[in-house]
Amino acid sequence: MARVKPQFWRDPALPFAESRRSQHSRACYRAHSHATLSIGVVDAGESIFCSGEHSTPLAAGSLVSVPAGCVHACNPTPGRTWSYQMLHLDTAWAAQVLQQGSATCLPQQAHVVHSAVAYDAFCALNTTLFSNAPSAHKFRTLVDFLRHGAWRQDAAPVSRRAQPSPAVARVLAALHARPCDPWPLTALAQLAGMTPQALTRAMRAATGLTPHAYQIDLRINAARQHLRAGEPLATVAHAVGFYDQSHFHHSFQERVAATPHSYQRHEQGS
Repeated sequence: MARVKPQFWRDPALPFAESRRSQHSRACYRAHSHATLSIGVVDAGESIFCSGEHSTPLAAGSLVSVPAGCVHACNPTPGRTWSYQMLHLDTAWAAQVLQQGSATCLPQQAHVVHSAVAYDAFCALNTTLFSNAPSAHKFRTLVDFLRHGAWRQDAAPVSRRAQPSPAVARVLAALHARPCDPWPLTALAQLAGMTPQALTRAMRAATGLTPHAYQIDLRINAARQHLRAGEPLATVAHAVGFYDQSHFHHSFQERVAATPHSYQRHEQGS
């Protein structure tokens, strides 16, 4: 069966939400994180969800929720294709919706749900988002989905994030404050009061990524914001600290499973 390019939905009236549909995909993700609460389902095929030392198989009908900042990867069985859908929600907006509904907090670790009710609820929501329904109706559907809670019912945790040491926390704070600056490993190590090798080990243990990979991850998440704003690709690459367009393209595709161009093109909300 022929593969098709991923489809992205966004609506200027609902800036806190983004969704995608990917069919018959062989694209693989490098370990990465999102700045959003991310909820996805598998429509067809099989994949493995990995986060830290934890991994779990996903099959058609599985739902996974990933909190912001949780490093993970979800890839198809080698040599096979899979189809999936993914919803990204601004964490502050999602937290407010949940608190106003039932005082439920956002999940702090990744969870997997094997439930036909949860899968059907997600598919109904995403069908609405990609439809020509009014933005107000899409807003209500998003709120109802979050508050209904099927996406968290009988959820099995598949990751536990470690608390970074004070030294690693200083490095993370510096990277988050200035993600697009050039940060030599030696400078970060000096900030942490460690050798470069010790910092690399500590960062990997705390986040799942090396200092360099963590910074690339932050830059790609920043690039997504610029691309959603409609900025030219070359401008975006430079703005987030890439001085080589091909490096930006490759790094983006590894973490988003789409080219910057295809990500920027999307189905406009009505």
